[in-house]
Amino acid sequence: MKHSFKRFLMVAVVAAAAIFTLTACGNTGLGSSSDSGSKVTKKAPKDLKVGVSLSTLSNPFFVSVQNGIQDLAKKNKTNVQISDAQNDTAKQNNNVEDMIQKKVDVLIINPVDSSAITPAVKDANDAGIPVITVDRSSDGGKVLTLVASNSVKGGQMAAKYLIDKLGKNAKIAELQGIPGASATRERGKGFDAAAKGQLDIVSKQTAGFDRAKGLTVTENILQGNGDIVGIFSQNDEMALGAVQAVKAAGKKITIVGFDGEADGIKAVKAGDMAATVAQKPEEMGRLALQAAYDHFNGKTVKKNIESPLSLVTTEDANK
Repeated sequence: MKHSFKRFLMVAVVAAAAIFTLTACGNTGLGSSSDSGSKVTKKAPKDLKVGVSLSTLSNPFFVSVQNGIQDLAKKNKTNVQISDAQNDTAKQNNNVEDMIQKKVDVLIINPVDSSAITPAVKDANDAGIPVITVDRSSDGGKVLTLVASNSVKGGQMAAKYLIDKLGKNAKIAELQGIPGASATRERGKGFDAAAKGQLDIVSKQTAGFDRAKGLTVTENILQGNGDIVGIFSQNDEMALGAVQAVKAAGKKITIVGFDGEADGIKAVKAGDMAATVAQKPEEMGRLALQAAYDHFNGKTVKKNIESPLSLVTTEDANK
């Protein structure tokens, strides 16, 4: 009887210890989860380590985005690490993973591809690192904010300009950007919706937001559709390639770009491009870093921060 009582006492003690341990662990876990989800450790700009991944620095537009980030960072003595993905999705994901390992405080990402960047964004989420996207969004994972112009609206502006300039049912071609990039989808969506029943889009081809590809693709389009009178290009780089192809073919075609980069504005001013839907890339970069500052200052950051957009025509550029 005494032996049975001792055995019962030992079992009770072990069980009580197990319950206490489980309860303690459970409380710790809940506390950590709740804190990480609702509280932000405040940090001054000079104490932040910011990781930046840009889709490509071969495109002047993204060099301007970089300049906007660097200028604001310099004023606030912020440590910024910038990587160039060279339009390679695998390279970009590796760059972001490397920054996560280096324990940056925040990531600013301009995705090559909105779908392909998702795993890296989710890894940043798991590491508790806030992500800010610029110009293009991420299809998955949690993003603190997207800093971008309204690409759908920009596409609509380009279509309206071509309709006004060329008239109803004018035959045109469309140069599309990188498949999978949100900017490609949204600029195309806005343009196609506004052009429906108003313009005759005889060809849509991707040129990957690249000037050299814009040249080659436009050459191919002109061979099969020599009677087109207009081209909408989803960025200025492809539009500048189209300008070369059109000049070489000795044709007069109304070309509208998108971005408002320096070379694009020069081409508009010279009359080689009729117009460009102009963004403000430096302002985009500045707004993205400012969003990081606001977050670490405990301020609420809007899910979408819209950057200014305007149509610049040859007439406007020469005023």
